[in-house]
Amino acid sequence: MTSQKLRAATWRTTVLWLAAIALATALISSASFAGQLPTYLEKIHPGDLFEGADRFGEPMGEPPIASVYRGQDMVGYAYLSSDFTNSTGYSGKPIHIAVGIDPSGVVRGIKLIDHHEPIVLIGIPQAKVVAALNSIIGKDLGRVASGEERPPQVEIVSGATVTVLVMGDSVIRSAVKLIRSNRLGPEGAAGVKTLPDVKSLDLSKTDVSDWQTLLGDGSVRRLRLSVGEVSKAFQDAGHPDAASHPETTSPDDRFIDLYVAPVSVPSIGKTLLGDVAYQRLQARLQPGQSAILVAGDGAYSFKGSGYVRGGIFDRIELLQDGQGLRFRDRYHTRIAALAASDAPSLREIALFVIPPEFAFDVTEPWELQLLAQRSSTGARDKAVIPFNVGYALPPLYYNVSKAASPPPAVETQSEAEKVPDEQPLWMSIWNINRVNIGITAGALLVLTAIFFFQDWLVKRPALFAWVRNGYLVFTLVWLGWYANAQLSVVNVLTFTNSLITTFSWEFFLAAPLIFVLWAAVAAGLLFWGRGPFCGWLCPFGALQELLSNIAKRLKVPQVKLPWGLHERLWPIKYIIFLGLFGLSFYSITYAEMAAEVEPFKTAIILKFVRDWPFVVFAVALLIASLFIERFYCRYLCPLGAALAIPGRIRMFEWLKRYPECGSPCQRCAKECPVQSIHPEGQINVNECIYCMHCQELYHDDHRCPHMIQVRLKREKFMALSTPESRGEKPPKTVVTHNGKPIERA
Repeated sequence: MTSQKLRAATWRTTVLWLAAIALATALISSASFAGQLPTYLEKIHPGDLFEGADRFGEPMGEPPIASVYRGQDMVGYAYLSSDFTNSTGYSGKPIHIAVGIDPSGVVRGIKLIDHHEPIVLIGIPQAKVVAALNSIIGKDLGRVASGEERPPQVEIVSGATVTVLVMGDSVIRSAVKLIRSNRLGPEGAAGVKTLPDVKSLDLSKTDVSDWQTLLGDGSVRRLRLSVGEVSKAFQDAGHPDAASHPETTSPDDRFIDLYVAPVSVPSIGKTLLGDVAYQRLQARLQPGQSAILVAGDGAYSFKGSGYVRGGIFDRIELLQDGQGLRFRDRYHTRIAALAASDAPSLREIALFVIPPEFAFDVTEPWELQLLAQRSSTGARDKAVIPFNVGYALPPLYYNVSKAASPPPAVETQSEAEKVPDEQPLWMSIWNINRVNIGITAGALLVLTAIFFFQDWLVKRPALFAWVRNGYLVFTLVWLGWYANAQLSVVNVLTFTNSLITTFSWEFFLAAPLIFVLWAAVAAGLLFWGRGPFCGWLCPFGALQELLSNIAKRLKVPQVKLPWGLHERLWPIKYIIFLGLFGLSFYSITYAEMAAEVEPFKTAIILKFVRDWPFVVFAVALLIASLFIERFYCRYLCPLGAALAIPGRIRMFEWLKRYPECGSPCQRCAKECPVQSIHPEGQINVNECIYCMHCQELYHDDHRCPHMIQVRLKREKFMALSTPESRGEKPPKTVVTHNGKPIERA
C-alpha cells in the first residue's frame, strides 16, 4: 500500500471513530438522566451514624438533612456530603458519603455509601479507606466553622491519596457549610435560618494608644514559647530525635515571642505604624481589604529563609473559617521598628497585606499558625509542629447590628453562590506536590531535548544507551514506584465519560502528576505519535524493557514471531480497547473492573502487594517479556491502542529512512525490538515505541548497508585521490642541510 493510500485509510478510520463517538454521545445524551431524590437513607441504618439511634425523620430543606432519633430523643442530623459540596472523585463520579452530625457540630458517624473509584473497587481494600475517613469522627467541626481550629487532616492511604483526600475534604467542607447555615438548631431540618449579627469596623475610632494598652486589651496578641515547651511538643508528637534545638542549650531559653495585630484597624495601625506609614498602607489597600502585622523575637525566626528561595513564607499561615493562607513575598513589607514609644525592640517585624482573593473578615475570629520546624534524623522532610495564636478583635473596634430580612429565595440562592468558598482541594494537592511536579516537568523537558536532538545523540550509540537506560530506570523507580504516576486506559474511559455527563476539570486536576503527564502525552501525539509515552514514560513498559535487557545479557533465548503471526496479533489490543470503551458507556464501574487486563495497578501502584491472581497475571506477562521483548505492549495493551488511534494524526516525520530500506535491506526490520517495521520498509507508527534503534542504524556506517556503501566509496576516493584533487592544501615537505631540517612549502 502506498503512503498516500495509507494516509487516506488512516483519515477514513479517524473520521469513522469520531462519528462513532459522536453517535454514542448523542444516544447517551438523549437518554433520560433526570435527577432523582437521593435514596441514601434506605441504604444505611441510623445506628451507622449515631450509636443506639433507631430511626430517621423526614428529609427537609434544601439541601436536605434528616433528623436522627434514639427513641423519642433527637440526637443529631444526617446528610449526604455530595448534596452540600463537590465530592467528585478521580473516577469523575460523585462519592456519596452519609454523615451524622450533632447539633453542636461534632461528627458522630460516617458511612461510605456509593463510589466509583477504581483504585478502591479493585486494589486498595475499602476498609483501609474507611478507616482513614473515620479519623474525622469525634472532631468538633463547629470550631472549624468559627475559625477557632484548622480543618482536621485525614490519614493518607498509599496508592489512594487522591481518593482519600477527596472523601475527607467533602465531609469536612459539607459539615462546615451546614454549620454556617445555622440549620443545626431545633428547626434546622426545615431550613429555617436565624438572622446573625452583622459586625462592621468602626472607622471613626482613630485615637492613638500605646503598646502596653494594646497588649492589655487584646488588640495585640502574643505567643511566648520556650525551648523546653517546643521540645516537649515534638516528643509528644513522636519526633524525639527532633526535640533538641541547635541554637540553644537550656530548656528555659526563649524559643520565640510572637506578636500579631490587624494594622488595617485605624487605631491599632496608627499606634503601631505611625500616622504616615498608616496612611501609606491605606492608600495601598482596596476597599474591605485588611493587613496584619507580625513581629517576633527569640532564637526562632517566623520568616525563615524559604521565602527568599521560593517567595512563600512557609513558617506562618493565616487561618479563618477553615481557610488557610500562606503569604507570598509580594504581599510583604519589612518594618524596621514599631512606632509606639514603649514598644519593645524586636528582631523581626513584617507587614502582610491579605490578598483580595482570600475572604478575610477582620471582625471575625482568626488565627495565625506558627510552624516550628526541625530536622528529624533519617527523615527526608523536616518534622513540623503547629502553634496557634488566636485572635478576636476587641468589641471597641466594631459596631454590631442585626441582619436585615433575607430577600426572596431565588435571590438568596443567587447571592449565596457569589460567596467565595474555601480553596479548592486540587489547589491544595498541587501545593503539596510542588516538588514532584517540578521533577516531572524537568524530566519532560529532558525527554523533549532527547527527541529534538536525536540525530546528534544516536550518532553516539554508547552515550545513547546510557541515556535511554537511565531514563527508563527513572521512569520505573521514581515516576512509577515512588510517585505512582502510571497512566491507564481508565483515564481515557473516565475522560470520555465525563464529556458526555458532567465535565469538570477539578477531578482531573486532583492528580497533578497524572494531569501533567497526560498534557505532555497529548502534545507528544502531534509530534511523535504514541512513542513518547509507550517507549519512555510508561513505568510498566520500562520494567519490561529493562528485564528484557537483563535477559539478553544472560543469554536468554529470544523468540521472534513470524511476521504473518505477529501482524495478526496486533489487533488484540484494539479489540480489548474497543470492548472497554463500549462497556464504559453502559457502566463505567464495570469498565474499570474489566480494565484489570492492565497489570499497571498490580506491578506499579501496589508493587505486587495484592491478591495472588493479580500478581500471577502480572508476573506471567513479565516472564513473557523475557523471551518476547515488550510482549504486553505489542499485543495486549489497551492504552497503547487508545493512543495509537489519535497518534495517526501526527504532524511530522522524525524517523528517517533510505530508499533501500525494505528493498533490498531488511536490517532495521529484523532488529526492531518490537517488530514495528514492515518488511516493505515503512515504520508502523501505531506500533512504534520510538526507541530510536533504527535511527542508530541509519547513521552507523558499519552496520547500515547504505552507510557502508557510502563509507566504502569515501575510503576508495580517499585512497585514489591526492590532496590537491580533494581541494586540500598540500603538506609541507621537510629537507635537511647539514643535519638541520629546512621546511619548504
